[in-house]
Amino acid sequence: MARRSLLFSPGDRPEMMKKAPETGADILVFDLEDAVAPARKSDARRAVRDVLADADFDPDAEVGVRVNHDPDVARDDLETILGADVRLDVLVIPKATAASDVETAAALAAEAGRDLPVFAVVENAAGVLAARDIAAAAATDALVFGAEDLSADLGATRTQAGTELLYARQHVLLAARAGGVDAIDTVYPDFEDLDGLAEEAASAATFGYDGKTAIHPAQVGVVNDAFTPAPERVEWAREVLAARDEADREGRGVFEVDGEMIDAPLVAQAERLLERADATVDGG
Repeated sequence: MARRSLLFSPGDRPEMMKKAPETGADILVFDLEDAVAPARKSDARRAVRDVLADADFDPDAEVGVRVNHDPDVARDDLETILGADVRLDVLVIPKATAASDVETAAALAAEAGRDLPVFAVVENAAGVLAARDIAAAAATDALVFGAEDLSADLGATRTQAGTELLYARQHVLLAARAGGVDAIDTVYPDFEDLDGLAEEAASAATFGYDGKTAIHPAQVGVVNDAFTPAPERVEWAREVLAARDEADREGRGVFEVDGEMIDAPLVAQAERLLERADATVDGG
């Protein structure tokens, strides 16, 4: 399944959660952390549980819940939600700073009777430096880069160019790839600036990210477009693999496609591009 877009919806807004599948996002995450005021946590847990337990709620997208960072509060989150027969595919944990955070979250889900893969949000200095260990944890299925909290942690000033966080953004991606898990880029906070979002999403796709976080339904289509391989690139990949097969039959390691010399790294790039294109067709 494609993971181009991860849409957060506040856990205390059942009307938004029920409409989330209509946005076309590949991953729907109902948020019990930053999007919910402390006084409304209990109400939000019940609202999320009721939506997920509704027999009519069965989107094609993956469905997740972002629990709170404090393990005691996260336990309350999961005990309430998983106390019913609910549709839940992934567990999202904020402010991951070590592999043990993933292990603790997975254990809490297991206590509540579910074995859930974990999306770890890397959004502070300690998390960035520990990103490889976090990605390598057994339950980790994706790293999510969180630029806003990281900026606050660093005391950095966010700019349109994003150079102040470039190292961290690339480091999280490298850690995800080394750990064999997906990488999802940070949110673009100005949901009215779709041109700026398109530019940043295209940049993340060029880096190698699998998808990007969204906080508003209007952002989903732009993000999906950025992470959907262009038809001409898909055609190039198909030509490369066809030529690779012919070269293999003839015992050649290097071959030519449209005047471009192709070797193993470009073959791997073509294979990954087709995998992404096929996932978009099959799951998105």
